[in-house]
Amino acid sequence: MQLKDESSTTTNAAQPVPRHVAIIMDGNGRWATQRGLPRLEGHRAGVDNIHAVLEALGAYGIQYVTIYAFSTENWNRPDEEVEGLMSILQEAIEQETAALHQRGVRILHLGRTDRLSPALQQSVAYAQNLTRQNRSITLSVAFDYGGRAEILEAVRRILREGVPSEQLTEDMFAGYLYTAGLPDPDLIIRTGGEIRVSNFLLWQSAYSEYYSTSTPWPDLGEADIATAIEAFRMRQRRFGSLQPPGAPI
Repeated sequence: MQLKDESSTTTNAAQPVPRHVAIIMDGNGRWATQRGLPRLEGHRAGVDNIHAVLEALGAYGIQYVTIYAFSTENWNRPDEEVEGLMSILQEAIEQETAALHQRGVRILHLGRTDRLSPALQQSVAYAQNLTRQNRSITLSVAFDYGGRAEILEAVRRILREGVPSEQLTEDMFAGYLYTAGLPDPDLIIRTGGEIRVSNFLLWQSAYSEYYSTSTPWPDLGEADIATAIEAFRMRQRRFGSLQPPGAPI
């Protein structure tokens, strides 16, 4: 996995900016602990940073942003923290949806909804329905999301529908994932200094570029994003070939 050290990449100044950026939002709890605050205050600060990050990414013309807000494994955290995270999501939808809608942001939910409370399920459905026609940028929120669970559920649906194995293609399989209709992420940013994939977009990230920064999610700003975008543009993406797409043979 190539991270901040770009010494082994091939410079390509003509490389366009990514169409789809996904972010593993890490470091919220540590951000709060370092300030003597409860961990949940770090998650609240992280929610407050979403607008600024969307604005910074949108300035580059990026069309799709996916944020990893709550994983299937996060249910194993202490009950108090899980309940707090659910409350924060509810608050965020109630307080931020109207503003995002005004900015032309389309909101999508990726992941399970059956384990959310009825009130939270209703809020998620409302946000998606209200913003469904917006096209300035698509914000996908991966909440109760896990890459392995997503793939397993896709397989189960394919089996239930009796799709003949010889007819199954990669494109068809992708249509059974939570991300159906979305392009694969070109760039995945992980904040907080960790370098794990953490069960995030396992199928979709087959050829994504990874970038890790020590900056915790609540502090991620324009300078960090500019550095990540520049790192992406310095890489030559070959998608398994000896030449990048469109290169002369």
